[in-house]
Amino acid sequence: MVKKGLALFLSMLMVLILAACGGKQETSNGSGQEGKGSPESIKIGFQKGNTLHILKSRGNLDKKLKEQNIKIEWVEFATGGALLEALNTNNIDFGHAADANAVFAQASGMPLVYVASESPNPEGLAMIVQKDSDIKTVADLKGKKIAIGKGWNSHYLLMKALQKEGLSTQDVEFAYVKDASEGRAAFESKRVDALGFWDPFLAVLEKDISPKTLINGDGFTNNRTYYFSTEEFSKNHSDVVKTILEEVDKSDDWANENKKELAKMLSDALGIPVEALEKTVNRRTYGVQEITDSVVAEQQDIADTFLKEGLIDKEISISDMVTLNPEWFPESLE
Repeated sequence: MVKKGLALFLSMLMVLILAACGGKQETSNGSGQEGKGSPESIKIGFQKGNTLHILKSRGNLDKKLKEQNIKIEWVEFATGGALLEALNTNNIDFGHAADANAVFAQASGMPLVYVASESPNPEGLAMIVQKDSDIKTVADLKGKKIAIGKGWNSHYLLMKALQKEGLSTQDVEFAYVKDASEGRAAFESKRVDALGFWDPFLAVLEKDISPKTLINGDGFTNNRTYYFSTEEFSKNHSDVVKTILEEVDKSDDWANENKKELAKMLSDALGIPVEALEKTVNRRTYGVQEITDSVVAEQQDIADTFLKEGLIDKEISISDMVTLNPEWFPESLE
């Protein structure tokens, strides 16, 4: 009787084990969790005024992913550095940041997955001087005081421009500022001779006081924005990454074709005059691009230049963070 009962117990136990194995699914139940199924939700980091902000405002990605029962949580960040830190700690799954931000993040030990790039925007940053200044060329900056943020894209622009003239950063005096408002104040008060600035704040300053543009990024830097993901999310959810890039590209197409409407939308969100935003968007072409060897070389030059200037303290390899997956890119983006 005991043997019969034991046999029945073992049979039932085996049925339960087989049922459990058969019912096990590889899914993700939320942001940052293991599995290869569709996640229930994803977290996307964005900064106001940039492409993911436009995507969020239009709502097309939310609608597309809702069809797949995936919810988006949009998380706003003041800086690209803060966004990349959130990506590093798995507090978001996907986001965007400027080229220099990514170099500093990698140099600090953060693992990054470069997913894609936005089209170049070299006219979106510049070195400017007062409209009545006797400074005519970059060479004339020798011995002058320049307001700039340490490690800003405009800092890299200045380094490359000085290099072309046979000069170095030792030939100028830096007045480092922490943000756009501090840079503008130093420039308007004429405590400095020149300022390295970027859009949309550059466009606002151009509208208000008509400074003279010494150089912009053309010929020196492409001033790119990159899209990043966590390694886990990019590996487990290639289909979702592809959907995001498709919808960003559609949103970018809309932005290129509706710049007046775009400027108004960004003006309302940023509290910046619409005239300045029109100038900002009119000198930019939006579009998602794959990360090619030449794009990697651009980033590597920023890293090498920052290392030489002592802005980062160790050599980094950008290609180590580029694991481009062809599944991410539909034919329309190739």
